Amino acid sequence: MITLKQISLRRGTKLLLDQASVTLNPGEKVGLVGRNGAGKSSLFALLNRSLQEDSGEFHIPTQWRMGQVAQEMPETSQSATEFVIDGDTALQLARSEVTAAEESNDGERMANAYMALSDAGEHDAPARAQSLILGLGFKTSELDNPVNSFSGGWRMRLQLARALMSPSDLLLLDEPTNHLDLDALVWLESWLKRYEGTLLVISHDREFLDAVTQVTLHIDAAKLMRYGGNYSKFEDMRAEQMNLQQNAFAKQQDKIAHLQKFIARFKAKASKAKQAQSRVKALERMEKIAPLLSEADFQFEFKPPAHLPNPMLSMQNVSFGYPSSESSSLPPTVIVQNISRSVLAGQRIGILGANGQGKSTVVKTIARSLQAVAGEITEGKGLNIGYFAQQELDVLQPADNPLDHMIALSKRLTQNGLLTGQATREQDLRSFLGQFNFSGDMVKQTVGSMSGGEKARLVLCMLVWQRPNLLLLDEPTNHLDLATREALSVALNEFEGTVMLVSHDRALLRAVCDEFWMVSRGGISPFDGDLDDYQRFLLDEAKRLKAMAATPASTTQAVVKPIEKMASAKPSLPSLKHLQKELAQVESKMQSLEAQRDALHALLASANLSVSDLATNGKALKQIEEELPALETQWLALTEQLDHSVVAK
Repeated sequence: MITLKQISLRRGTKLLLDQASVTLNPGEKVGLVGRNGAGKSSLFALLNRSLQEDSGEFHIPTQWRMGQVAQEMPETSQSATEFVIDGDTALQLARSEVTAAEESNDGERMANAYMALSDAGEHDAPARAQSLILGLGFKTSELDNPVNSFSGGWRMRLQLARALMSPSDLLLLDEPTNHLDLDALVWLESWLKRYEGTLLVISHDREFLDAVTQVTLHIDAAKLMRYGGNYSKFEDMRAEQMNLQQNAFAKQQDKIAHLQKFIARFKAKASKAKQAQSRVKALERMEKIAPLLSEADFQFEFKPPAHLPNPMLSMQNVSFGYPSSESSSLPPTVIVQNISRSVLAGQRIGILGANGQGKSTVVKTIARSLQAVAGEITEGKGLNIGYFAQQELDVLQPADNPLDHMIALSKRLTQNGLLTGQATREQDLRSFLGQFNFSGDMVKQTVGSMSGGEKARLVLCMLVWQRPNLLLLDEPTNHLDLATREALSVALNEFEGTVMLVSHDRALLRAVCDEFWMVSRGGISPFDGDLDDYQRFLLDEAKRLKAMAATPASTTQAVVKPIEKMASAKPSLPSLKHLQKELAQVESKMQSLEAQRDALHALLASANLSVSDLATNGKALKQIEEELPALETQWLALTEQLDHSVVAK
């Protein structure tokens, strides 16, 4: 078990832990929560020994293997599959030992090395790695792509896959969901539920914490408080504690009153749709967290829009995608096509869809960041769009400060005639920034020196100041802590305009959205179920991908491409008898080799073999384990071809 006794921990002059004590048992799945800056990441640094305690006793079993996501951006021309396989440290050690043993000509060492290599999972390493890669949202066609060919967010997904690939007794995950879409998030939840080791996870996604953890560790006032239960249970217990604190009562009541409108808004609609029923539960939860919200000093609201055109916009036979460049003769890339829909005043639309289906492309086009490939989008008079893009934090100017950004925004809106009564004096802008916790010297702090959460708050500040009537939000919560997410949820529910939201934060989707659009297979259609139905749909998709990856042959490009080629081929197919005969021969050889492999395993486990026999049999085992995947590839291809022959006949 992990024990911390009277631990004190400092970062610079700041005391993060002051004589804190806690015990974590083997196999527990623990959510680590606390305010930004409370010391969550520093506690991880203590656990992985990159930071030393100032005083107290700290113990972690010496034999435990630790898994953690590397934070640096990988720079390598390795394929995605090879990069993830290299994360299996036990396998890499076994491979190194085989190489050293073969160079030493020591028969006994070679035999032991071959056995260790087999035990480390050499034969199914590609399948295991590719199952992780596909689960995290990559396409089959990307398995062999170089790591350097992917964008930053996708490389961090590969770092996560690499950490999951390595056998571990303790897994530390710091905000693992930040770069994930909802489909990859649901897959990760399922994987972590099956993880047998001890898990510590830092996350600002309440539903993720609820699904994965059974213990909550709260860092508060430099102490560690352990709560039995997931985040919602912790929230209830924490709220009870705070309700007992009379000095917080008045502030709590203000928050509760602020939330009552939010709760009442949907109760009348609860019988109208299935998703409304799940929303009532979310709203009831909001009543419980009012005391917890009072702990945070941050709240904000959207002022009423100056205009509310209805419809906000209308789409006629619109196709979404990426136009070809002026220098290219290639046709434009179409992702979603022939969409005729309207967006009305007051609608709250959650946009769902698996990774790569075009959710962000649709939002970017409506936000005018992309042109429609075809069709026409007609905007209502006075439409004022507030757009929070996934990459919004990247386009902030690192050398500028928050006040610089607000002044530049004011000038831009003035030039475009979009100002709707906002005060633009420097002091007014400073006061507005103060509402988002940018006060005093912080208004002059360069953006490049800010945390991700502070940058996200600045983007929200700029968004609110614009007084939009249509909010397009593409993953707005990636860098927000729980308190700020709750403040955003409350603000969105009191917003009088229209909301279109893409998010992997299911709590936010449940709290904000009345209806869902599904972007899938090149189209957009209403999704009639609730988020639980959608999660089941995603899990079914994940199981299908896992089944594909279960056989090594089915997850390699060498197999996928021939199968795809056969599936689309038009030529005449070989006779059924010939295919059945060839398939039977392959199956027979596979069975023979598997029997030989099992016999060699048993033989090598015997203590009666000579050193030379150990080496000879070890080499034979290695050869069989190299030959079996090729036969499995052949078997899969023949099976696919036989299926097509039967259909054609």
